[in-house]
Amino acid sequence: MNAPTLEQFQKQVSELLLRHRSLLDVMSKYGQSGASANRAVAKAVTECGCIELNARKQEFADDFNLEQAKTKLHHHISGDLCEHCKEAIQNELGRNMFYMSAMCNLLDIKLVDVIERESDKCSTLGLFNLT
Repeated sequence: MNAPTLEQFQKQVSELLLRHRSLLDVMSKYGQSGASANRAVAKAVTECGCIELNARKQEFADDFNLEQAKTKLHHHISGDLCEHCKEAIQNELGRNMFYMSAMCNLLDIKLVDVIERESDKCSTLGLFNLT
């Protein structure tokens, strides 16, 4: 099965969004879906335990070059998501993408333009894009 393009997904969302057509409704559902995605990750740690977090201060020396920084800085995750948690997180991220696309539709913004613009900014600014 081929993945839909961003344009196809955005069109599909525009055809399916019936209940929450108000921009305020979509904004609140987008925020709620983001919180649900975060909650699904937290549950993978606290309820399932398939991943663990060991968060601590990042040790970053002023004399690190970029390659050293990539190897020395940590993501604080150990373990791998189990299939159940991975599916739950993917579902929540999908719902979040749905409402992001709905917001784009209501504001007459193409999702592909958003991604292209952000990609261009990342390419241009590189590591200085970390704001």
